[in-house]
Amino acid sequence: MHAVEIEGGKGSAEALHLAERPTPEPGPGQVLIRVAAAGINRPDLLQRKGLYPPPTGASDVLGLEVSGHIAALGQDVSRWAEGDAVCALLPGGGYAEYALADAGSVLPVPKGVSLIEAAGLPETVFTVWANVFEIGSLKPGETLAVHGATSGIGVTALQMARAYGARVVATSRGRAKCEQALKLGADTALDSTAPDFAAALAEARPDVILDMVGRDLLATGLAALNPGGRLVLIAVQSGARAEVDLAQIMMKRLTLTGSTLRPRSSQEKARLARAVEETVWPWIEQGKVRPVIDRTFPLKDARAAHLALEMGGHVGKIVLTV
Repeated sequence: MHAVEIEGGKGSAEALHLAERPTPEPGPGQVLIRVAAAGINRPDLLQRKGLYPPPTGASDVLGLEVSGHIAALGQDVSRWAEGDAVCALLPGGGYAEYALADAGSVLPVPKGVSLIEAAGLPETVFTVWANVFEIGSLKPGETLAVHGATSGIGVTALQMARAYGARVVATSRGRAKCEQALKLGADTALDSTAPDFAAALAEARPDVILDMVGRDLLATGLAALNPGGRLVLIAVQSGARAEVDLAQIMMKRLTLTGSTLRPRSSQEKARLARAVEETVWPWIEQGKVRPVIDRTFPLKDARAAHLALEMGGHVGKIVLTV
């Protein structure tokens, strides 16, 4: 099969190239997927740079989510059959013509969704469900603020929160992205580069903040939260170290927390998959949540796809097609 490799093991986008590898074979509890499309995510950029190694036993090929058809089944897999149209969360290996997945992390392609659209669902939907709904405990009627609201995770978070009955405040860099967030369903959109941003966010009174920025917006977020509010970190694009007012956290009874998805066990990911299929898949099939694909690139042009993600002008997901 063809797969995207990183020349030298790490480097710039120019290090990505197409190579031949043996087609993997599914072990017990695994399925082999003939890949139709693979989502691009920021952890892929970090791994390419040598900053985010794959978990022990995972493929060194980039790619955390794919869509396609079941090509082969390992032992003890009963739900799936060869030819089923699926999408899957992976620990790695998605930038290839074939990819292995734990059967518990595989989901059917939702009705009305194309394979290309489905490739952009698993990583974002699992992340939002785990962090906004489980860790952040968002409730109907509460207000969710999403930093980086036009990113792949951002557009998914704002749609899922609206489907659940929450109010959404989108924050993005620049007026154009704010306008895009409003078109996608945000109730309010704030320009995070504006001089009055901190005051505007505080006026919005968020109960939960989904933060992909880290250092630069952490103090602003904590100051803006309602008493009893929750700030959940899922990335630290502006830096991993920040000064925090502990007295503010105590006085307002705030929760500052965060998580990553990739290192979680296969059992934990299977649990998330069941919750997502039960709650989020109906939202998608009802049109309350829709995959937003900014653009696609063929597998051989993975370097161009990485450059597009690094430039940051996209709205939604960037996807490789196979």
